[in-house]
Amino acid sequence: MSYNEKSEAITKEEWLQRLEQFPFKQADMNRLIMNYLVTEGFKEAAEKFQHEAELEPSVELSSLDDRILIREAVQAGRIEEATHLVNQLHPDLLGSEIYLFFHLQQLQLIELIRAGKVEEALVFAQSKLSESGEEIRFELERTLALLAFEKPQESPFADLLEQSYRQKIASELNSAILRCEHSEDSTPKMMFLLKLILWAQSKLDGRSINYPKMKDLETAQVEHK
Repeated sequence: MSYNEKSEAITKEEWLQRLEQFPFKQADMNRLIMNYLVTEGFKEAAEKFQHEAELEPSVELSSLDDRILIREAVQAGRIEEATHLVNQLHPDLLGSEIYLFFHLQQLQLIELIRAGKVEEALVFAQSKLSESGEEIRFELERTLALLAFEKPQESPFADLLEQSYRQKIASELNSAILRCEHSEDSTPKMMFLLKLILWAQSKLDGRSINYPKMKDLETAQVEHK
């Protein structure tokens, strides 16, 4: 019997049953959750979870305050304020993280476009945004393309105007700050586990192996492939 034939014997129900019977420790799950909350800077949630799970975080939660202010500024579209706070906290960070600095400037350009300030947006793009690097040029072109539409939010590039894009850059900036502070974790351990799931599933897909595949990481929905 081939490996592929053996894999067909595992049904979705059997797979879910095996997962339910897996002897994981709640304490390990709690540490994983706390790591995510602390790394991403969710102080209030971390404080509540600390009491509920009776688990001490790996750092003083007060140390999250600066990162929280910066994240909130980015997510609210106050990019100049966020940039100022970063420069106060770590003056050399944005100078050494060119791609990250571009993303902050890109967000500032997007906010001008969102507000309908076309002329200001063009002046800002010409004076502030460097086009060095192929990937940066591509992203800049996508951003400027928003100006070609009367309703940018209905354009093919509307994803740049979504709140999720602000959140993406906020997380990127948060990770850079943690690296600058030589933090043990600049990315939540949970993200590595999710990447491991995607990698393992891609390997199985590449071998045309039938298995219960997690189709949606957000809901952990499993379907038999």
